[in-house]
Amino acid sequence: MQGKILIVDSISTNRIVLKVKLASAFYQVLQASTMAEALHSIAAHKPDLVLTAINLPDGNAAQLCQTLSTARQTSILPVLVISGEVDTQTRLDALRAGAFDVMSKPVNETLLLGRIRTMIRSHQRLAEWQIRDDTSCALGLAEPAAEFSRPGSITLVGMDIAPLQHWVRKMAPHLRARYTVSTLHDAMAGLHAGKPPDAVVLCLPDATSEAEECLRLIPALRASGQTRNAALLVIQNIPAPARATSALDVGADDVMTDGFDAVEACLRLQALLGRKHQVAQMLANVRTGLREVVNDPLTNLYNRRFAIPYMNQLIERSKTSQSPFAVILADMDHFKRINDKYGHASGDAVLVETADRLRAVVRTGDMVARIGGEEFLIAMPATTITTARAIADLICESIGARPFTIPGSTAPVCATISLGLTSNIPAMQLARRSMETAESLVDRADKALYAAKLKGRNCVGLKQPESRPAA
Repeated sequence: MQGKILIVDSISTNRIVLKVKLASAFYQVLQASTMAEALHSIAAHKPDLVLTAINLPDGNAAQLCQTLSTARQTSILPVLVISGEVDTQTRLDALRAGAFDVMSKPVNETLLLGRIRTMIRSHQRLAEWQIRDDTSCALGLAEPAAEFSRPGSITLVGMDIAPLQHWVRKMAPHLRARYTVSTLHDAMAGLHAGKPPDAVVLCLPDATSEAEECLRLIPALRASGQTRNAALLVIQNIPAPARATSALDVGADDVMTDGFDAVEACLRLQALLGRKHQVAQMLANVRTGLREVVNDPLTNLYNRRFAIPYMNQLIERSKTSQSPFAVILADMDHFKRINDKYGHASGDAVLVETADRLRAVVRTGDMVARIGGEEFLIAMPATTITTARAIADLICESIGARPFTIPGSTAPVCATISLGLTSNIPAMQLARRSMETAESLVDRADKALYAAKLKGRNCVGLKQPESRPAA
């Protein structure tokens, strides 16, 4: 499944129509008819997205957003509103309360699915950092969150400067920020120059050829280390669902499809900058609050004190989302011989280089820890066993293919590593099993590692969880 979506609407036919569309796109769909039912379902099933009608029997979309914002675990849950005819004030109230967007019926299905993909992608990124931040809390290392009061820097980009300057004059009373305007050519040329903006507003021209030229800026922004984290809002002068969907799929955070409105643009930018600040705050907590306590001082990888709570958080999230993840336990082969022959300083040099090679192979969202002398643990969220096996093979190759330069030897020294691979138990198989824990996962990976050692080392052992159908 691509994600879990909760539909909230008092009209059953509306829910059924949406469920059919979303199920055909391989989303898991939950349903609720009231705000109270929605809140209960959110607490029980933890969806990745809420798709709601503007009015409900016991409240409205704005009230639902406000209620979700009061709890830490639901404050990052994205809400998409679908309505019939709605006045401007009601629409702005929903956006001001925290809704990602208000889409009017009839909804273009291509744009709806594009919007959903973007929202779930953003949510999962934020949720991943929240897991790491929650791990900090579990260890007693949380610090009070800083208020987001610093004015952002916002760059408006388009084919012509004059309309952008007019937009700035309209927006300035509603959002305090440092505004600059730029032509598309200057924006492309200046991607790596100076301090990057906090947000970029891209104005799409009406002409297809010019619009496509502007859209090429989006992947360029995302590919640049300077601008990849900038919030990106695209504004269309005329509705073009296919073009808006393309903008979202190549990296835009948000799209205004019905032309420029200063108040709405500022509300959307405030929301984007707020989420950008949330990620930055969580990242800062992980980097500063945990570094000395939960990082291995030799390799600068995480240590066991971080890894075990992190894996328990990952298990909890996987139980509700039914998303797969994989775990690798790695152990250097014959490492004692290096220490005995060349000295412990040389052994330490091998461990440091091994950590560097592991970081180079795994992906950005994977967690790597040193949990023993020459033993490493890798947790890979949202990863199938097939993908994990490919990464494990790359790890073996990265360690064994290139000798290590160490202080105790004039010639480079060869070393290899053995790996044990396992995955989580799918949620539907838990009915007849004891609960999965970090310790049980490590134990299963350890058995796979032992099998790799018996096979001759420098290879990957695999042990899948045993499963049996529920009665």
